Amino acid sequence: MFEFLIKKLKAHPRKIVFTEGTDPRILEASARLLSGTFLTPVLVGKREEIQAAAEDIGFNIRGAEIMDPEDFPEMDKMVEEMVALRKGKMTEDQCRKALAQGNYFGTMLIRMGYADALLGGATYSTADTVRPALQIIKTKPGNKIVSSCFILVRPSATGDREVLAMADCAINIKPDEDQLVEIAQETFATAQTFGIDPKIAFLSYSTHGSGTGEDVDKMRNACAKAKAAMPDAVIDGELQFDAAVSPRVCKTKCPDSPVQGRANTFIFPDINAGNIGYKICQRMGSFEAYGPILQGLNAPINDLSRGCNAQEVYSMAIITAGLCED
Repeated sequence: MFEFLIKKLKAHPRKIVFTEGTDPRILEASARLLSGTFLTPVLVGKREEIQAAAEDIGFNIRGAEIMDPEDFPEMDKMVEEMVALRKGKMTEDQCRKALAQGNYFGTMLIRMGYADALLGGATYSTADTVRPALQIIKTKPGNKIVSSCFILVRPSATGDREVLAMADCAINIKPDEDQLVEIAQETFATAQTFGIDPKIAFLSYSTHGSGTGEDVDKMRNACAKAKAAMPDAVIDGELQFDAAVSPRVCKTKCPDSPVQGRANTFIFPDINAGNIGYKICQRMGSFEAYGPILQGLNAPINDLSRGCNAQEVYSMAIITAGLCED
């Protein structure tokens, strides 16, 4: 999967903002990225502190761009643009105060074209990464929500890698039918970015009417709407997980399913099921989990776990930049 993304980035090198430029994990990942020449780190923070931190732990960040809100030459222009974006919801003083923080400053760097993507959250909360993105980058035209997707990867018996997409496992607590359709559309596109040929299953405790209830109706109706919105995609639901992933079970429970028990892109009914589901795959199925990958924004912005390590920062940086449109 990463070979696929790195090849894409080598053809179109990108710049990625790290909002916590002095963090040792960010510096280690940045040094590794710089050796690859396909992704330039833009480190937010005080130049002397970032350089001193890198020197102390022995990481070569020569070639990285360092941007400090305190001496950014275009700060007045940035404040003016943010005031206009907030449309009366924040004063000039409030915007200037917000832009002194790495999360807001980094997000405005994306908005103003200084970089292509952003990765934050090594020390910030998810809310502190997502809020500036919603206020400044905003959702794509036609999108009403931001959603999330996890990419799960493990070696297969053939020696290749099995790659799955699961959504929404981190953002929308109880999406309605129309929100599920938007989540499916965005997850379809995300899956394709990672080399997956998407076969989408809308998951439930019921397969084609074997069970009843509001949640079953929601997934069945959302699936029907998704089929209408994406007529060329392979989609089915509502499906139980075994019918979605086992050709043998599929022949018994839903022999006419277009997915044919080979689903690789899963839409969960709510965050409860989604979060449990991806973690079962991760902890008991030996899958590596990458995410949450934010979907529906006008630019690639992603959130790190505060417990992440440098390898996870490196991987998520490639994933985030790989989402840039050519």
